[in-house]
Amino acid sequence: MTELDDLERGLIHALQLDGRVPFAAVADVLGTSVQTVTRRYQRLRSSVGLRVIGLLDPAADGRQQWLVRLTATAGTAQTIARALARRDDTSWVRLASGGTEIISVVTTSPDLPYAHALLLRDIPRTRSITAVSAHYILHTYLGGPSAWPGRTAALTTDQQARLKPPASPEPPAHPLLPLPLVDQRLVKALAIDGRASFTDLAAAAGTSASTAARRLDALRADGRMFFDVEMDDAALGVTTKAMLWMSVAPQHLDNVAAELSRHPELAFVAATTGRTNLVAQVLSTDLASLHRYLITDLAQVQGITDLETAPILTTLKATGAVRGTG
Repeated sequence: MTELDDLERGLIHALQLDGRVPFAAVADVLGTSVQTVTRRYQRLRSSVGLRVIGLLDPAADGRQQWLVRLTATAGTAQTIARALARRDDTSWVRLASGGTEIISVVTTSPDLPYAHALLLRDIPRTRSITAVSAHYILHTYLGGPSAWPGRTAALTTDQQARLKPPASPEPPAHPLLPLPLVDQRLVKALAIDGRASFTDLAAAAGTSASTAARRLDALRADGRMFFDVEMDDAALGVTTKAMLWMSVAPQHLDNVAAELSRHPELAFVAATTGRTNLVAQVLSTDLASLHRYLITDLAQVQGITDLETAPILTTLKATGAVRGTG
């Protein structure tokens, strides 16, 4: 795996702050040339799969998200997982627990709130699928617009202030109006390449470059869209990932989730429905580090009454659209 230097870590941090930040601004902060930043960006794209993606914030868009867990026989789990990854309404499709469990996030539209039921209906009804459960994500404490701390430790506070865009507004109390067709096309293109030029975005949306720029600015200004970074975190020393399914007494849930959100080992924390009501993703350098986290930092958190650990073997789809399927 490619070892990242300070400049590359700084570039990744800058892109987490603002996925469309001009490379001239990054070069100025990092004390190098635009050509060097551009060359390192292209290197990271090829070596660690770096990709900036534009995403709609479900909280601002009136959509719902579900964590769906499927258990299947080892011989069919990967085929089912790949089929889920090709769907437009899924993200974070992973194989876990020895390759027999599939974990996926399913996003539903405001006009079809029970789309997860359609997903379950679409799954082949074979004896190879032995268990299915869907957990509604009630609140995300860490994840989405907030990045894993392991990617955001390279820049100083001053450097971050020079690169960070104006703070996004809080999600509106009520969902915004449905997106017009031009915005839908724009969002679809940004889910593939969040740094696409306005010329390319205009071609994808069937409009002019100036309109594409104006519509993107509007989507960001109302808090509807944010940008994230996808990459192979093994380049940052991560070799072991796991999902933590926890049960917490309701009166302690908010405090426990808030405390876990401050743990640098965690990249995602959310409250859900179901037998377990809190889920998290932990990133570790190795199995020993995962074990140490479970028996020390996590064990010290008061209020967790039950814990299930599901090791993640592979991710077939992260948050962005799968290229060539849209």
